[in-house]
Amino acid sequence: MMKQRIIRSSMIEKDLAQLLNELDYDGLFLLTDENTNHFAFPRIENIPEIQSAKKCRIASGDNHKNIESLAAVWKFLTENGANRKSILINLGGGMLTDLGGFAAATFKRGIRFINIPTTLLGAVDAAVGGKTGINFNGLKNEIGAFAPAIVVLIDANFFKTLDHANLLSGYAEMLKHALLNSPKMLKEILLCDLEKPDYQRLNDLLVESVQVKERIVEKDPTEQGIRKALNFGHTFGHAFESLSYELNRPVLHGYAVAWGIVCELYLSFIKLRFDKNILINVLHFIKENYSIFDFDCIQYQRLYELMLHDKKNERTTVNFTLLRSVGEIEINQTATQKEIDEALDFFNYGG
Repeated sequence: MMKQRIIRSSMIEKDLAQLLNELDYDGLFLLTDENTNHFAFPRIENIPEIQSAKKCRIASGDNHKNIESLAAVWKFLTENGANRKSILINLGGGMLTDLGGFAAATFKRGIRFINIPTTLLGAVDAAVGGKTGINFNGLKNEIGAFAPAIVVLIDANFFKTLDHANLLSGYAEMLKHALLNSPKMLKEILLCDLEKPDYQRLNDLLVESVQVKERIVEKDPTEQGIRKALNFGHTFGHAFESLSYELNRPVLHGYAVAWGIVCELYLSFIKLRFDKNILINVLHFIKENYSIFDFDCIQYQRLYELMLHDKKNERTTVNFTLLRSVGEIEINQTATQKEIDEALDFFNYGG
């Protein structure tokens, strides 16, 4: 899998125009959703190449990251004459870059695409690393492909339009990368003022976070080994997220991951002797900023079933990435249902 080119931008209009002038393509297509069409598209609409591009808009929200939206993008590309030399620009958050990337990866067996993430979560997670996909049959990212964007353009000015909840959602992935990286980075992440963010400082931390992910992906593009580290927090997190939809109380992806980090750090503590003081500090940070997911022991069995359905697990075994210490990663770890229940108890009642 080819390495992605990451461009840190502060003037998206200039940088995107320059990029498009450098590329050779036959047909330019732009994918937005209802939100990014209103809030983000005006930033690039005056670029001549964008004015002549064919534009497709889909509904916003993770509940529309489905096969129906995917088929609508395929149909749009077909009806507007896209071919294997065409380029699709995905302008949006993680839902849109996941879906748009998968549409590009599968249309005519693959066309090139550019990601322009408009959310912090999209920039730090979905837009980089080459994973694409859709939700299916109630399960997160059940259908997908490894297919990197040729370029990812990151401009933190987009994040100023985010509400506090969506800013926090992206920040959870940055916390994950810090735990995978170093105590110094973790300290910086835990000290950042999220109530009154310094966007320049946030941009610096974001770039450092993306670099952590890039280093891991470069070693293992298709998740045969160390890339599994990036699943830290996500085994519990995806289960929380799926349960939230079943309960008709949907939560943002980053919130679910934050709660999953607590549970998986607890498993790291009981199985690998991860530092309890760091565990408690992270627990307090997450409860202070992300509140809690309101569930009780009645849902423990359902959460366990959802974990077993996760694509990285087997029918009778739940697989985790755990930590011996900050930056010391252990992939392919398992836990019993009793240990998983104990972690859920700690999430609900610990600290």
